Amino acid sequence: MAAICFTQSWKTEETRTAMQEIDLVTLGSGRRVAVRRLTRGDGRRTVVFCHPAPGAGNFDPNPEETAKREVTLIAVDRPGYGDSDPLPSDRWATVASAADDLAEVLQEMQLGPVGVAGWSAGGRVALALAARRPDLVDRVVILATPAPDELVPWIPPEEKQGLDAMRDLPPAEVHAMLAGQLDEMLSQGPSEARLAMLGTSPDDEEALAMPGAAGRLVGMLDAAFAQGATGLAADLAGYTLRPWGFEPSQLQAKTLCLYGARDPILSSRHGRWWQANLPQARLEMVPNAGHLLVIPMWKRALSHLAPRR
Repeated sequence: MAAICFTQSWKTEETRTAMQEIDLVTLGSGRRVAVRRLTRGDGRRTVVFCHPAPGAGNFDPNPEETAKREVTLIAVDRPGYGDSDPLPSDRWATVASAADDLAEVLQEMQLGPVGVAGWSAGGRVALALAARRPDLVDRVVILATPAPDELVPWIPPEEKQGLDAMRDLPPAEVHAMLAGQLDEMLSQGPSEARLAMLGTSPDDEEALAMPGAAGRLVGMLDAAFAQGATGLAADLAGYTLRPWGFEPSQLQAKTLCLYGARDPILSSRHGRWWQANLPQARLEMVPNAGHLLVIPMWKRALSHLAPRR
């Protein structure tokens, strides 16, 4: 049985009336995960946001639109990010295990069905949760989420070669190797320079110019690396070297797929793949948008996740 321990709350000028709270939830395994309540809505609808890699749950894509929709927005730091305990080094942090953590949290909080949004790598977790626990999720939005690399290639060849060389190694060794490489990267440059790790491009200038957007992204990355590269190393290993733990055909939830027409990482082929393989999926390509489309398209995402009644 999971246990919830309230730890802290605060208000910021940037989020206006939005309240952020952190609850430390102890899972049945004894591991603690940080559950961030980014807004308290009118009590009628809860939306769960699954952060990218790297990322943490303290990011609200557009607080003004979240407040207008009157939803309760929550997010969970995946293992090793923010305030969540890392998994033991000899265990893989997979898409399926992240989804199961979310399911346990939702059950403990007596929430569901909910709407779930996932940006980039977080979209895999959102889809896995909906597939593995259809009783907890009725609507999904994925934003700039990659299709399986073996079916729609997108990982650079040199990175893929390095990952493939680790495929048969034990998880502890893989995590140590990746963390060492990433820690060296993190030691170079200010926090703002880390925005490049989110796939930013000149086509994201409009998104970054929106009120508070750049600051929120930097804050998310600061939280993501609060424990060093532990979380990102585990994410990269689990998501690229282990099965995702669900089949797209399992999904019963209505799914909206949003992709930027100028995303430098993911072409429209990724969105078309998900549209073709998810039973109830709609694809919308966003003109002139890059990988940060979650910021300008958050209003559209909420309209799907929390339709007006």
